[in-house]
Amino acid sequence: MSTQKSVLTATNLSAGYGGTPVIRDVSLTLTGGGAPIGVIGQSGVGKTTLIHALVGVLKPSGGRVTFNGRTVNKLALGAKKNFGVSVRRVQQNGFTGLDSRLTVRKALEAELAKARKAGRATGGTVEDALATVLLENRYESRTIGTLSGGEKQRLALASALATRPDVLILDEPTTALDHTLRLELGRRISEIVAEQKIGLLLVSHDLEMIARICSTVHVLSDGTFVETGTPEQLFNNPHHPVTREIAIAMPKASGMPEELRSGR
Repeated sequence: MSTQKSVLTATNLSAGYGGTPVIRDVSLTLTGGGAPIGVIGQSGVGKTTLIHALVGVLKPSGGRVTFNGRTVNKLALGAKKNFGVSVRRVQQNGFTGLDSRLTVRKALEAELAKARKAGRATGGTVEDALATVLLENRYESRTIGTLSGGEKQRLALASALATRPDVLILDEPTTALDHTLRLELGRRISEIVAEQKIGLLLVSHDLEMIARICSTVHVLSDGTFVETGTPEQLFNNPHHPVTREIAIAMPKASGMPEELRSGR
């Protein structure tokens, strides 16, 4: 078995809609087993556009996105299917486009089947998948339409992890969860990506989760990265005005690690 690490790379990436660029000249690299990367920024700065370009939903207007050296938006059908199980995205609103009458068990069984077909089966079960995201076995018989927003988010994460991806892209994965559950799920995500050597991109307004999980954080503003550093550097000694605004807005009583609240 090859030990080569999978790599998803954006190089001088620009993308947008109707000929208008939303992101400009953005570069980042996600490597299987690499340190988790975070992206923060205010609403409307291009975070979702960046994700759409990374996963091939949106064709770049400049630069390129590659997966293991192959251009993502030019992948042939077979390679595209492999990309779909190797690079997984979890959206803010959980599942979209699925029949709301589908049971949790059926949804997860479909993901496990994808893993088997792609040669990524691990012998995991539906129960194992639920346990990874702190959901009990009783959820198996529930239909997707009866789940709360937070439950849908966790199910979407379980579905993504079921294919043992090389790269995981999380787009506001815990917005519908309370603070205690966000912390616990954040710990589980950290453990899983480390154990399974998954490259992680976490895009979130949840600065506490970003600070606890990510080693490097990019600040996105007006479609480009304006500052990059460790959470400690960005939140305690920000240089760009946008980063300073974000740091000042961080809630002091949010359970933020003490080292990230010093000097403010």
